[in-house]
Parts: sequence; C-alpha cells; structure tokens
Amino acid sequence: GKTELAKAIASAFGLQLIRLQCYEGIDANQALYEWDYTRQLLYVRTLTEQALQDKTAIDDIFGPRFLVERPLLKAIKAGDRAVLLVDEIDRADDEFEAFLLEVLSDFQVTIPELGTVKCKRPPVVVLTSNRTRELHDALKRRCLFHWIDYPKLEREVEIVRARAPEVPEELARQVSKAVQNLRKMDLQKRPGVAETLDWARALDFLGAERMDANVTTATLGSVLKDRDDIEQVKNNMSGVIG
Repeated sequence: GKTELAKAIASAFGLQLIRLQCYEGIDANQALYEWDYTRQLLYVRTLTEQALQDKTAIDDIFGPRFLVERPLLKAIKAGDRAVLLVDEIDRADDEFEAFLLEVLSDFQVTIPELGTVKCKRPPVVVLTSNRTRELHDALKRRCLFHWIDYPKLEREVEIVRARAPEVPEELARQVSKAVQNLRKMDLQKRPGVAETLDWARALDFLGAERMDANVTTATLGSVLKDRDDIEQVKNNMSGVIG
C-alpha cells in the first residue's frame, strides 16, 4: 500500500518514479553516486603516456560518462519531473538517516570532480516506514505524516478484483474476509494487502471455487510468513473461515 501510493502519484501526474530501496548497511555512495572504477581503469590503459600528461584526459577520467548515478542524484537532476520514493527508511541506520536529511533539506549535492548539482524545484518525495525503529524528530518534522491502515472489507474486495481480475468475486470476498479475521489474531506478522492478493491468486491457480479447511490449510504459506503463526491458525481454522 505505501509503495503503491508513490506509484499512483507518479502515474497521476505523469512523473518519473525513482525508487531508493533502503536496507541495513546502505551508505551515501549507494544512494547518491559512484565512479565506475572498472571502466575508468580500462580507459586509462588505452591512453598513451603522453596522453596521460594532458589535463583533458584526466578530466575525462572523472567525467560524466564514468559517473554512476544512484537514485538520490537522479532525483535531484530530475527535479519536479520526478517522484522520489525512499522505501523502508527505518531499515537504514541513524547515520544514513542524517545524510538523507541533509540532502533532502537542500536538494543539492557537490561532486568534487564535477561541481555542485542542484534542482530549482524539488521532486515529490515519499518516505515509507514499517516502524521497525523510530525515525528521528528532525526528519519527521519535515514530513507530512499519513498513516495507511488496513482497508475495510469492501475496499479490500475491490482491490483484489482490480489487481487480480481473474479471481472470482465470491472467492475474492472469502479471501478478504479470512484475511480480516487473521488480522484480529495475535500474530507475529499480520498479513497486508499484498498477502491477500497472493492468497487469492494461489487459490484461483489451484482451481478452488470456495475456501474450505483443506485448501485454506494447504495455502497458508501464501498469507502467513511465520511458522508459529501458521501453527496457531491451523489450530483455530474456524476463526478464519468460519
């Protein structure tokens, strides 16, 4: 749902979607830019000793054609023609969050070999978080907060029908209702809409016309991703499809 929001904004306004997927250990180089050292080395080997004395050749080595643009630099250069999705920012560490705050405050970056790159009008920026850790107040102050809750039953049925039109309406409703029941249980990981879609597609692929205890048990791995959760649900199947 959170990622789809950024995609919907980009689609609605005809903007380029640029995605920065955060993960544990991500650093500034992986988010901003890197030099293609392999190609630079190959280029240097093609130069003669005399050419290496030429300042132009040295400038070429650290020129735009050897610069690998990462999502943040792409977004800064695109400006208001893009939507920058910073996905799962909570997976990154505090140092990267501070770096991101600095970049997004000025929307400019200095590349020592090339100079400063800045945009006149900043892109639309969407940050998503699964709350695996709390974000710092300095970053949150610069954001418009929007909580995306689980959809109501009728809305979830509409989503399944729209994203998986091959699934019969009655099966889509049964799956959505079952997922709603799962979310009321004390699970390690409650299923989201993506899992609802996976479950509906799995049941449809198996030719199920309706949910019963056997087919539901056999396909729980489509919607639950924790062993203890699966065992708990197996012991309370009536509470899921009852």
